[in-house]
Amino acid sequence: MKRLLLLLLALLVAMPAAAQVRTGIDVLQDTHFAPLRAIAARHGGKLRIAVLANPISVDGQGRRTIDVLRRDGQAAVSGLQVVKLFSGEHGINAATDDMNIDDKLDAASGLEIVSLYGRTDAEKRPSAAQLAGLDAVVIDLQDAGVRYWTFQTLAKYFLQACAANHVEVIILDRPNPLGGLAVQGPVSTPGTETYTNPHAEPMRPGMTMGELATLFNAEDKLGAQLSVIRMTGWKRADWYDDTGLLWINPSPNLRSITQATAYAGTALLEGTNVNIKGPGEAPFLRFGAPWIKGTQLAAYLNARAIPGVSFLAVTYVPANDKLYPFAGQRVEGVEVIIHDRTKLDAPALGVETVAALWKLYGDKFQIEKVDRLLRNRAVLDQIKAGVDPRKIAADWQAGLNAFKARRARYLLY
Repeated sequence: MKRLLLLLLALLVAMPAAAQVRTGIDVLQDTHFAPLRAIAARHGGKLRIAVLANPISVDGQGRRTIDVLRRDGQAAVSGLQVVKLFSGEHGINAATDDMNIDDKLDAASGLEIVSLYGRTDAEKRPSAAQLAGLDAVVIDLQDAGVRYWTFQTLAKYFLQACAANHVEVIILDRPNPLGGLAVQGPVSTPGTETYTNPHAEPMRPGMTMGELATLFNAEDKLGAQLSVIRMTGWKRADWYDDTGLLWINPSPNLRSITQATAYAGTALLEGTNVNIKGPGEAPFLRFGAPWIKGTQLAAYLNARAIPGVSFLAVTYVPANDKLYPFAGQRVEGVEVIIHDRTKLDAPALGVETVAALWKLYGDKFQIEKVDRLLRNRAVLDQIKAGVDPRKIAADWQAGLNAFKARRARYLLY
């Protein structure tokens, strides 16, 4: 008997803990789809919906949101019908880093997939024709906790287009993987909105997708009829690996919570002449170029004593893929070692990194391209002028505090 009890105890210890967080799609099931029934009542008892999804769009049992809505949702809500699917960057399967992902059919459901990731601005926005005949669009996407993660912008584009075409928007909320407490980095300059800058907000806003959508709808006066299906069990102090939820790569280059933590800062190098990501590397934790001296850069950054991290000199050959700089060439650089993510201000780390490359390799580094994601010319000008990054970070605190005050109105948890 004692041996049996010990065996049972060992099995219980080995079993993964059940997720304490119930995401929006789980809450719909827990409530027997009552929110959708109420929305259908506003549309004469019918609800023709499209779903914006990717591989993260699953419930606590691993079933796709698409299938849950098609089967359980349609059984529970008379008049509910899933008629179309939308996808954003990386496609509905998050399998590619390329543009112009072809529209196709979803193999499991037979539904049309409309890709909203193309080379032109119009190809990234839902059109009136694509929304025709719909009563609502259900959005179930995982934010990465960073302003320039394009799903924020895509959600805003849906709010705008749906408002104009009298289609409701339903956000199935999910955790911010970096937690909901820290709000960090310079606020992007108003009027510089792009596909990677949907709103004047800091690099790390500390909000969920549902909270961001609520903020966009109110502050930009979009007028969308928005419903957020809130999570249960999520606390603002929770990082993704505190939730009990399964990590699913939201893109080919974001493969862990550690990479996501660094991405909130080191992604400023993306689009410059520095290799920061690729299929064979450790994206956003490692960066390099043929003109960098790894030991020199590591020594310089370590001497800066940036809280929570250290730097290791590395040499590597980026995978031979045309999408990434210096593919197939030997490069030197550094790897970011995160020792304490709670002490790390990742946007400040990003600015420290840019400043180091400018100071050491200013004749080679394409610093102007940093503003593609930074979207704050004053900060970039300070870096170019040689201002200490700690002083730069101190200077952006006033704008950050003003954003925090506005942000407080839209927090749901």
